[in-house]
Amino acid sequence: MTKVEAGQFAVGTVSENWTGDARFLEYTTAADPIGSGATSPIPVAQFGADLYSQGETRIVTIDVSKDLRTSYPATSPSLLAHFIRINAGEAVETAPNATSELYYIISGAGQTEVNGSTISWKQGDFLTLPSGSVSRHTASETTTIYYITDTPLLNYLGATATEARFTPTLFTAEEAKAKLDEVANAPDAHLKNRISILLNNEKFDQTLTITHVLWAMFGIVPSGSNQAPHSHKSVALDFVVDAKPGTYTLVGDKVDPVTKEIIDPIRVDWEPGKAFITPPGLWHSHHNESGEPAFIIPIQDAGLQTYLRTLDIQFTHYDEE
Repeated sequence: MTKVEAGQFAVGTVSENWTGDARFLEYTTAADPIGSGATSPIPVAQFGADLYSQGETRIVTIDVSKDLRTSYPATSPSLLAHFIRINAGEAVETAPNATSELYYIISGAGQTEVNGSTISWKQGDFLTLPSGSVSRHTASETTTIYYITDTPLLNYLGATATEARFTPTLFTAEEAKAKLDEVANAPDAHLKNRISILLNNEKFDQTLTITHVLWAMFGIVPSGSNQAPHSHKSVALDFVVDAKPGTYTLVGDKVDPVTKEIIDPIRVDWEPGKAFITPPGLWHSHHNESGEPAFIIPIQDAGLQTYLRTLDIQFTHYDEE
């Protein structure tokens, strides 16, 4: 038998040192890696429609992995956003390692062939696909899509998605718009912090989200309104469906205790077809001074966050002028 030092393992005459990566940190130096900067902050970042509005059929990845310090593409620690452009008569294929895929059809029409089934879609529809989806998306007319997966979450875990937790599900533009109109026209709509609907797959009756990981909202910011600041612990990957100049979001880490307004905010101006990242834990408010209603779709990993009981949505309120 080969004699080895403590912390080593002998195989024949070869020994391995299993303690080489071990470290011990004093509590106060390691308990808040975000505050100390060991965990990198998530940026407020913006991505315009010029990335996909013209040109060849392609998938454009919205990648901020350099900021997140990941070795794989990511738009947030757990989600990856893309723009897809498919010219009429052409197709793209997707087969990600993901538990959840979400497609919002920005413009155009076509169909998705997935695992032997065919699903037709058009402008304004939402489509979710589960793990194991090998898909071909064909455009009958030139199409643009906002596309989200939770691939970075699986990359971080070193895992492969193997179980489909839901079946492909289509949320039609007509049904979504009708429900949003109902909410917006309710007598108490002006009292709500957000005038919006949440898309839900009935299989997820505990989180009330569109998949067990993803959360999707379809919201309106009426002309002349100021939607008061709120915050949550999930990253929002926001997509502007429609807006006129004068519609914007303010983002910051502190709210004035008297005015309830965000102190020294970053301003993100809305433009149709634009995506932007709202970091977790920051206060953000939506404002519309354009004279026309504006529409937005935030997508988050709040299905997962809700299941973990960590979403922590907080609201503040101020009177509209």
